[in-house]
Amino acid sequence: MKVNKMIDGVKDGIDDARVKVVKAVTDAELDKHAKELGDVAVDKAKEFWDDASDVAQNLAKTIEEGKRQWDLNRLKPIFFQDLNGMRYSRLIRIVERDKKFDIEVCKGSIGYWATCKGERWMNIFKDSVNKFGLNFYPNDEVNFYYMDPTDGDSYIVLDEYFDRLKQARVSELQKIAQDLGAKYFRVTYIKEKTTLSKKSANGKGSIHKKGNGSVQMNATEQKYDRMDIAAEMSFPGHEPVMPHVRYLKYDPNILNLIAMRMDTRGPINHQTLDIKLSSSSGLKETDAVKVDMILKSLKMAGNTTVSSEAQNEAKSIFKYEIDF
Repeated sequence: MKVNKMIDGVKDGIDDARVKVVKAVTDAELDKHAKELGDVAVDKAKEFWDDASDVAQNLAKTIEEGKRQWDLNRLKPIFFQDLNGMRYSRLIRIVERDKKFDIEVCKGSIGYWATCKGERWMNIFKDSVNKFGLNFYPNDEVNFYYMDPTDGDSYIVLDEYFDRLKQARVSELQKIAQDLGAKYFRVTYIKEKTTLSKKSANGKGSIHKKGNGSVQMNATEQKYDRMDIAAEMSFPGHEPVMPHVRYLKYDPNILNLIAMRMDTRGPINHQTLDIKLSSSSGLKETDAVKVDMILKSLKMAGNTTVSSEAQNEAKSIFKYEIDF
């Protein structure tokens, strides 16, 4: 009996040990799987976070690029590398650098474009004028300039534009006279004043019937508003040489004068020409209206308009008298 009880006790002990071992193994397996599941969950969460981070970064980049493009379209900066092949505007303004161009997208800019009702003009920063390779008369101070009609790289300050071109053409007429071997020449500046007056003429008789008649007629009366001798000079005279013509190279009267003087078969001795300044103008009335619009939009219009100056030039002529 005692032996049997001892055997049963050993068996029970073995069973208890077996249960504990099984339980321990099971718990270990469960811990292992839980760890594996936890690792998967962590990996998935990390993967999700990485994806979300990429999306956020891409979104940030898209927003940043959008703002960059918006700033470029809003400020329209000009960079040195843009100048290659660029067609400059006829109207240019030299300005001080504005603080709004200190942002990253405008770093290194040398100017910017501006637009008013479809008309675009170039603004050059004062500290970057030398990068454009342009000539400004009389200097490159802060101001508006307009292109010289004979040289796309030269600009004349707007306030002196018409006077400067007038002087340049007078000087050219003088040089033409000298090259052609003139003994005397004179250039008279004439500004025409045109008025429309209504006149009444009363008289007896008519083409169709006899008797008293009254005829109303409109007559254009032309007067000179101004007449000045712009240049006058005498020379000893010499054989003609072909002159270099710049401002008046498309004026038919000047071209005809040169051709006749250079013709050795029948050289001329005297010539009087009327040269319209509008034929060699660099700023037509239609363009002057656009410039006035720009100046007005910037609240920089002066006590006269560019249009009125263009109209005055359109009514002006040079009377050119030359003796050989």
